[in-house]
Amino acid sequence: MPYAQAKDGTQIFFKDWGSGQPIVFSHGWPLTADAWDPQMKWMADHGFRVVAHDRRGGGRSGQPWEGNDLDTYADDLAAVLEELDLHDVVLVGHSTGGGEVTRYIGRHGTGRVAKAVLVGAIPPLMLKTEANPEGLPIEVFDEIREGVAKDRSQFYKDLSGPFYGANRPDSTVTQGTRDQFWLWSMTVGIKGAYDCVKAFSETDTTEDLKKIDVPTLIVHGDDDQIVPIVAAGDKSSKLVKGAVYKVYEGAPHGLTMVPKFAERFNADLLEFVQS
Repeated sequence: MPYAQAKDGTQIFFKDWGSGQPIVFSHGWPLTADAWDPQMKWMADHGFRVVAHDRRGGGRSGQPWEGNDLDTYADDLAAVLEELDLHDVVLVGHSTGGGEVTRYIGRHGTGRVAKAVLVGAIPPLMLKTEANPEGLPIEVFDEIREGVAKDRSQFYKDLSGPFYGANRPDSTVTQGTRDQFWLWSMTVGIKGAYDCVKAFSETDTTEDLKKIDVPTLIVHGDDDQIVPIVAAGDKSSKLVKGAVYKVYEGAPHGLTMVPKFAERFNADLLEFVQS
C-alpha cells in the first residue's frame, strides 16, 4: 500500500510514478498531492521518478488531532523519503509545501537531497512583525481561520479567485480549475486546515533557509495575492546561498496550474533538474 507511517503512527499517503532520479513534491494549503499531477506527469515523461504525498490532515492521509505544524510536516516528509529509501532527491515545494521542504532541510539536512525548488513558498515568514514589516497582519490569518471554521466550502470557492488570479480582468482561468481547487480543499479535515493556518503564517524559517547547501531554484509570481513576493521570494532568495531566483511577471500564487505560467514553470523545472 502507498503509505508511510509517521512517528505518531499517522498514515501518510503518497503516489510514486516513473523511474529515474526522484523528484518529491510537497503541495500547498489547503490542497492535496493531486495539485502536482501535471508536473509529475511532465517530469515522469522526461525520465524521472516522481513522488507526492498528501499532507497529514487531508486527502488520503490520516487526520490526527495533533501534529498539524511545520516541524511535524517536515518529519512526515522524512518518513516518505525513508519509506522509499530515496537518495539524490530533488525536493519541490509550493506555498506551505515550500515551508515543509525548507523545514525538512533545517531538521534533517541534505544527506538525501540533491536540489531544492521553492514555488510561491511561505519562507521565511508570512506574519508581519517588527522585524518583518513586509509580512501580513495577524488579522488576515484570523479571517482565514474564521472562513475555515464557519463555512469552509464557500470560503474555498471564494479563495480560488485570488489563488489563481481569476479575479484579474485579463484572467483566462477556467471554472474547472476553480472547481478542482474546491474539491481538493474539501477533502482536508477542518482541524488540519484550521491548524495549518498558524503553521504557514507564524513559523519563521529564516535559519532553515540559511542551512540549504544544495542548488536551489526559487520561483515567485509578482502578482501573488496569497503569499506576497516582498515577504517571501524576495527575502528567501537572499538567504539561500547561490539561489537562482526567477520572478514570473503577472503570475498568481497557483501559477503551476495556470496554463501560460505552468508551461514556463515546467520548462524551468526540467532545465534546473537536468543542469
